Amino acid sequence: MRVTESMNSLFLQNANPMHFTFHTQTISPKPKPIQQRYYPRLRCCIEIDMVKNNQGIYAPKNDKVVVLWDLDNKPPRGPPYDAAVSLKTLAQSFGHLVDFSAYANRHAFVHLPQWVLNQRRERRNLDIFERKGIVTPSESYTCGVCGRKCKTHLDLKKHFKQLHQRERQKKLNRLKSLKGKKRHRFKERFLRGNHKYDEAARTLIVPKVGYGLAAELRRAGVFVKTVQDKPQAADWALKRQMVHSMSRGIDWLFLVSDDSDFSEMLRRARENNLGTVVVGDWDRALGRHADLWVPWIEVENGEISGGDLVLKKREEKRRMDELEQDGLVFYEDEDLDQEFLLVYSEDDEDYEEEEEEEKFYIY
Repeated sequence: MRVTESMNSLFLQNANPMHFTFHTQTISPKPKPIQQRYYPRLRCCIEIDMVKNNQGIYAPKNDKVVVLWDLDNKPPRGPPYDAAVSLKTLAQSFGHLVDFSAYANRHAFVHLPQWVLNQRRERRNLDIFERKGIVTPSESYTCGVCGRKCKTHLDLKKHFKQLHQRERQKKLNRLKSLKGKKRHRFKERFLRGNHKYDEAARTLIVPKVGYGLAAELRRAGVFVKTVQDKPQAADWALKRQMVHSMSRGIDWLFLVSDDSDFSEMLRRARENNLGTVVVGDWDRALGRHADLWVPWIEVENGEISGGDLVLKKREEKRRMDELEQDGLVFYEDEDLDQEFLLVYSEDDEDYEEEEEEEKFYIY
């Protein structure tokens, strides 16, 4: 094979003449390799399941979410309707809410919390001051049903009971005497959908028992279940519902409780690759077994955004996946490398020796 001058200049440009040697050898010409283009590999970090909707179009699959509320352990500290709506909004940010249930025994619906007692006491004292003329309201009270204006709150309550509540009771008595299709038509026409009366009655009529906890939760779309008056009855009902939810193939489970008896159920849920979110006051018993822990007081006040929690969960999952790929994640049942322990033990001994040299001893 002949080496041309251009090739000599190419090879001898940056070479050292003292250590450079040419070896001439006859080599059969090789075929010119085919040029190939190498494209960068695209790695998908999120798997998206596509399902067909009612219109026949494939769309991303929504995660199924279930909310279970232990009312015996975690009752609302304020208006039940607002707390239920805030919890429902948080759960819906994780996916499609398929079930929202609350369990408690009879005492949870009969008991009057302190905030209800204080509210009723303030309203009673204000009514007395308005009747005696000590306090004058800035605006007259307006009836939410007919729009009549009253000077005091007691006058408005008296008007509502004598007119609207009495008419309501007549319709209910009439409904009891009807049967079949007539009963259904009468109920649809005169009783169902009367939102004005329901709103006014909620603020003017005091319930005979409790403070309307079950009614307010049902108004927010919560299925309320009253269990038997036995120890741990609500816990057993919640555990059965958790097992039923896991068999339905849900993706996220919200548990509103601080009861440590649910720790085993949360561990079983995580073994089944089920995302768990605990809403409570203490991040100790149940928070360490769940994927996310959320303070109950912030959820009840609507101070937490569900989108932030989802992004936080995805970021933590991505970080854990990277650590697992690098081999830097050690589990409880995994044995650490002996060399890893020796290296760190030697550093600790050196650090202890340095500390001993800096100490002053007095004899």
